[in-house]
Parts: sequence; C-alpha cells; structure tokens
Amino acid sequence: MRKLSDLELKEIEGGEAITIASIMAILAVALVTVITYRLFMSAKGNATLPGGFKFTWD
Repeated sequence: MRKLSDLELKEIEGGEAITIASIMAILAVALVTVITYRLFMSAKGNATLPGGFKFTWD
C-alpha cells in the first residue's frame, strides 16, 4: 500500500453504495409485490406471520 497523490485522490469517484442500496430496495419492493399478488390471487390458502398471526381464506 502507498499514499495516493493529490491527482489520484481527485480522480476517485464514489456512488457504489447508493447504487447497491437502490438495487436492493427495488428487489425488496418486487419481492413484496409478488408475494402480495400471489396471496390475494389464490383461491384459498393460509399464512402464518411472526408473532402468531394466522390468516386463512377460502
């Protein structure tokens, strides 16, 4: 490892963290959308959520 010069320090660009965070947010929204769609479009079924919440529909 070595210290960077002033010119090398000026060439460093950030933004990777924002990009990764936005991609993860979009994937999370897509996952919730698919789960919600499948939940409401199924004819019958059940779901158990953490905390003991149980839902059943026919």
